[in-house]
Amino acid sequence: MKALDELTFDNRFARLGDAFSTHVLPEPLDEPRLVVASKAAMALLDLDPAVAETPVFAELFGGHKLWAEAEPRAMVYSGHQFGGYTPQLGDGRGLLLGEVYNEAGEHWDLHLKGAGMTPYSRMGDGRAVLRSSIREFLASEALHALGIPTSRALCVIGSNTPVWREKQERGAMVLRLAHSHIRFGHFEYFYYTKKPEQQAELAEHVLNLHYPECREQPEPYLAMFREIVERNAEMIAKWQAYGFCHGVMNTDNMSILGITFDFGPFAFLDDFDAHFICNHSDHEGRYSFSNQVPIGQWNLSALAQALTPFISVDALKEALGLSLPLYQAHYLDLMRRRLGLTTAEEDDQTLVEGLLKLMQNSGVDYTLFLRRLGDESAALAVTRLRDDFVDLAGFDAWAEQYKARVARDGDDTQEQRRERMHAVNPLYILRNYLAQNAIAAAESGDYSEVRRLHKVLSKPFEEQAGMEQYAQRPPDWGKHLEISCSS
Repeated sequence: MKALDELTFDNRFARLGDAFSTHVLPEPLDEPRLVVASKAAMALLDLDPAVAETPVFAELFGGHKLWAEAEPRAMVYSGHQFGGYTPQLGDGRGLLLGEVYNEAGEHWDLHLKGAGMTPYSRMGDGRAVLRSSIREFLASEALHALGIPTSRALCVIGSNTPVWREKQERGAMVLRLAHSHIRFGHFEYFYYTKKPEQQAELAEHVLNLHYPECREQPEPYLAMFREIVERNAEMIAKWQAYGFCHGVMNTDNMSILGITFDFGPFAFLDDFDAHFICNHSDHEGRYSFSNQVPIGQWNLSALAQALTPFISVDALKEALGLSLPLYQAHYLDLMRRRLGLTTAEEDDQTLVEGLLKLMQNSGVDYTLFLRRLGDESAALAVTRLRDDFVDLAGFDAWAEQYKARVARDGDDTQEQRRERMHAVNPLYILRNYLAQNAIAAAESGDYSEVRRLHKVLSKPFEEQAGMEQYAQRPPDWGKHLEISCSS
């Protein structure tokens, strides 16, 4: 394991030059201190977890110190925000400190969010607050534990720096890790500003570093776009299967790698609600839970437009046409497994849709229902769960279909069924009220709840002794928390 001064930097994006980013130094936080760190994320950099407790750790990720090899850059990009195009956005409160490569040969961006003002801050102060930093940290690591592609979070550093939002809060920084922080909006920026040389350079950069296998195809750029389409289809299928709402699917928040990116007003479903809107600023429901699939396709179309200098329109349309079938295949495969099924039948989509409609009409807890469905045999489980539903006749009809489907699927033992279903149905998810409880404690100076919640969420499928309170339905107030883009 390495100490902090033993990290090896290779700042490939910075070498693209000033057309792609601007050199900016972090603005230090007052009295930086560790709130929480992820040992699993630290391991990606081969870091000894013990260094998180050293003063230099908080100083580095609180903006006070910098490696000599680091080259902090604020990236420039644009994007479609709530459907409207904004010509220039960029890292308004974040900095790409540099790229570190580990002993396995992987490159990881070190991206410090909340690092102060940049040329792209517009009217903002460049800061992040403690609550938003904690939420992003917890979400990044929780999604990874669920098997959902995501950026990672190494740590949150708190401070005494005052920051004004709706009220005065304390500033914080979160250190994010990803193989790249390039977004759809990067390509849009160079396309709409008519900078073909830089756009070609960006395309070569992404192709060579992140999709090198596409070089072997007759049309490398088309092969790369098809891979981006498939990765996004799979990512959104996992969002939908696990009830995750991103909240702000602007094209500048979409990763070129197909990973969950830029957490803001996200939420996991409590009661199943296909029309759930987690961002209280989203007045028209553009980014509602059920809209994530079509919006994902819309965003891919926006990226396709920006790639027309490299790929024919007909080829782009053909690749875009793969998005929905790929999504449906990934989603149905996940939902079959969540229902304990190991084979495929034509009517499985109808079985899934029938259950979700019943859950919607009865306010059934999405996560706990599927978890409890695997506790016992199909017959006993549906009998025990029946009282959760208002439409008993409708549920009884569905239960008969489900039991018959399970009987046709195979004859494994109940222990095998439980083990298989519990491996894909989490007991613990990052519910908004759990995050809020941890944030409230942290804002009063107690970081123990953030750390405990992070530990629980790192093993979401395993029942953990003494942690029953994290596997309960939320209180009524917990279902009505308003989460905005500043959260």
